[in-house]
Amino acid sequence: MMDRNAFVARFGGVFEHSPWIAERAFDASGAPSPLSAQTVHASLAAEFRAAGDEERLGVLRAHPDLAGKLAVAGQLTEDSRAEQKGAGLDRLTETEFARFTDLNTRYQSKFGFPFIIAVKGLTKDDILAAFERRIHNSRQTEFDTAAHEVEKIARLRLEAMEW
Repeated sequence: MMDRNAFVARFGGVFEHSPWIAERAFDASGAPSPLSAQTVHASLAAEFRAAGDEERLGVLRAHPDLAGKLAVAGQLTEDSRAEQKGAGLDRLTETEFARFTDLNTRYQSKFGFPFIIAVKGLTKDDILAAFERRIHNSRQTEFDTAAHEVEKIARLRLEAMEW
């Protein structure tokens, strides 16, 4: 049986910089059994969904801009760095980088949180197309979409762990 500290240490970073989700999941029912990507994701996602809008907004805001300043400075979490690299966001041309920078700025200004998309399996062109499409959404639609993408990212991170 995994204790609270071990659970939070292992799964506290699955939702970007938001260990409180793992803490609440453990406090609600302990470590799920059997311990698997699916059961842990269900437990964590339930706590994320149960949180208030301000807390969920905090999780969204904890995510870095895609191909943004943190990436350039090498200050992403290991998971975020690997995810962005896998989508080719570490190899942008100057024109592509300028486009991402413009979209990041406009999106952040409009919605108050960064553009979030689970990049695994996507190319930079797929991501830019989604960016261009989603920037026209209403704030509520985009909040809901970003929250769904956060849960998808968490699932992918859990599935990548050794069990």
